[in-house]
Amino acid sequence: MAQILILYASDYGNTEKMAKATAEGVNSVAGAKAVVKRTEEATAEDMTASDGVIVGTPVHMGCMDWRVKKFIDTVCSGLWMQNKMNGRVAGVFTSGSGFGGAGGGTEIAMLSVLSNFAELGMLIVPLPKNTENYKKGGLQWGTYGRSADEDMNHVGVSEEALGVARKHGANIARAAALLKGKTVFIP
Repeated sequence: MAQILILYASDYGNTEKMAKATAEGVNSVAGAKAVVKRTEEATAEDMTASDGVIVGTPVHMGCMDWRVKKFIDTVCSGLWMQNKMNGRVAGVFTSGSGFGGAGGGTEIAMLSVLSNFAELGMLIVPLPKNTENYKKGGLQWGTYGRSADEDMNHVGVSEEALGVARKHGANIARAAALLKGKTVFIP
């Protein structure tokens, strides 16, 4: 069974909703199981016990959440030194508001998390543009949930965005299940 670790930080519950929807997508794939944790609760052992990792972050001033960054700096740096995550799959999702169709800074926040996955030697699973409701919650890098409207009124993430998160979780789980047990990177 391919185990997918879903890590997230959440301020108002929107990123948590996306984490749960992503887990539903993972669990919809035969031979895959989601483990959902807040970044503050996750350990290096959680990472190495997983065949894939999906990180969700709220967007803060165009960047990833400080709790996600702290996890990367304190937990992932040791895994990087030991080449422990090479060849595992990775994905990302964000939630936020701000100006712009996806919410200010969501793409930069996604790329900063994905850059860390690349440093770890992980295989990044993108979100295909033909995913249902892609326009409502997707970028090639991953899924996003817009938590406020264009006038900055809090509306919460849409059902369409949660649906895209489910599809992304399923895509990542399928990739992990296909690669499980195969040598995809020789340290």
